[in-house]
Order: sequence, then C-alpha cells, then structure tokens
Amino acid sequence: MEYFLQQLINGLTLGSIYGLIAIGYTMVYGIIGMINFAHGDIFMIGAFISLIMFLVLIGLGLTFIPLALLIVMIVAMLFTAAWGWTVERIAYRPLRESFRLAPLITAIGMSIFLQNFVQIAQGARVKPLQPVVTGGYTIMEGNGFSVQLSNIQIIIMVLTVVLMAAFSWLIANTSLGRAQRACEQDRVMAGLLGVNVDRTISLTFVIGAALAAVAGLMFLLYYGVIDFYIGFVAGIKAFTAAVLGGIGSLPGAMLGGLIIGLIETFWSAYFTIEYKDVAAFSMLAIVLIFLPSGLLGKPEVEKV
Repeated sequence: MEYFLQQLINGLTLGSIYGLIAIGYTMVYGIIGMINFAHGDIFMIGAFISLIMFLVLIGLGLTFIPLALLIVMIVAMLFTAAWGWTVERIAYRPLRESFRLAPLITAIGMSIFLQNFVQIAQGARVKPLQPVVTGGYTIMEGNGFSVQLSNIQIIIMVLTVVLMAAFSWLIANTSLGRAQRACEQDRVMAGLLGVNVDRTISLTFVIGAALAAVAGLMFLLYYGVIDFYIGFVAGIKAFTAAVLGGIGSLPGAMLGGLIIGLIETFWSAYFTIEYKDVAAFSMLAIVLIFLPSGLLGKPEVEKV
C-alpha cells in the first residue's frame, strides 16, 4: 500500500507537467485545427531560460527562494511567450490558408530548428541545477517503507490546479475567451463579426507558450537536469495526452496528462521501465479504438 501511494504521488506530479504542456497543443488545435509540433521545444526553451535565470540570480546573491522562483517564472513566461509569438508569426501565419500538410511540415521543421539552435547555443551536454526547493513530509510509514511528499511535488500539483482553473475561467468569462471560442467555431464568420482573428490566434500561441514555460520550470526543479532533447520526448507525451483526453478540450488535456503520467510511473514501478512508453501509447490506441474523439472530446461536425 505504501509503495502504491508513493507511485501515485509521483505519477500525479509527472502527469501535471504533461498536462500543462498538453494544454498548449489543445488550445492551438481547437482554434486553427493545427498540431504545433514545435510546442515541446518551446517547453524546452522555457526550461533553459529558467536555468539561466537561476544562475543569474545566484550570481547576484539573491537567496530568498520564493522571490527567486517568482522572478524566474515571470521572466521565463515572458521570454517563452515571445518565442511562441515569433514562431506563430513567422512560421505558421503565412501558411494558415495553405493546404493542410504545409503547416504540419513547417511545425516539424520549426521543432528541428529550435532543437539545433539550443544545442548550438547551450551545448549538447546535460545541464544540472542544484536542488532549489527542498524538504517535504512523510505521509505514511510501514513495512520498512515511508511515503514521501516533497515540497516541489506540492508546488507542481497546486500550481497546475491553479493555472488550469485560471485559464478555464479566462476562456469561459473573458472577451479573449469568447473570441477564441468564436474562432474555434468559424474563423471566417468570427472575422466578419468584428473578432480580430490574427490577434486571437497569436494570443493563443502566447498563452500556450507561457504555460509551457511554467512546465519547463517545474521539470527543471523536479528533475534537476535538462538537455536540448527533452522537448521532443515531453512534447510527444503531451501530444499523446491531448489526444487521449480529447484534443480541443482543456480538462481533457489535463486528464490525459495525468493518465499518461500515472501509466508511466506505475509501469516503471511494477514492470520493466524499458516498456513504459509502449504502455502509454498502447493505452492511447485502445482509447481511440473505442472513443475516437478521446475521453472528453466532442465529435467533430463537418460543415456542409
């Protein structure tokens, strides 16, 4: 029981990170029907910016951890949001009305470009960070095993819930959210009714990139090591989570992220770790066979 509870905590933590990345995928797809395969690399850039900012603050002698975390998160979100806006403006907007395969090829090309850019700029070696948030609590003890809940795990899960609630409220109750929902239904009609479609799509990329930056910061704090390739792996997992939960649904993206994180963690704990990715992708295949639109997705209605 103790071992199961520990793996449950670990799985929810990992799933929260996947869920934050998956929200970016599902927001972009919901509005323009395009999979932004460079989103995982935006997450990677957010992790690197967070690492650089930590090193800068340490060099400046700032040792108050809550303030340092707040500064790093804000700076990472701003820089990564700028990256997201630039990617959308340069790589995706000119091809928005092109044939459907063109934006997909561009997204893959942008992903490769961002990977190699960071590899050249920061080097191919892994970049470590000493533990910033330490300490935790013992939840349960028994059979020679103690269940630990660390402070960083609490921060990741609480922050994920807060951000999920905040962005759900934003989409449901603000003018930007109404514009996003209008563009999701019909971009042409939304434009005719006064919605600035280009600005709405750009802001969607900016919001998704900012969330990816938070996920990158949490990944850095949780694992303490990053490299230029983490964006590809985490991006594929988050995309899987978005499809599993129902792409286009924010709660579905978070639910899918939690499921993928739990599957990976429990499979690694009770079976061989080499096949944890096979287990996650197999679950996706099974769900899509019986629920093609995902767990919380809605069937797409063709306009005729």
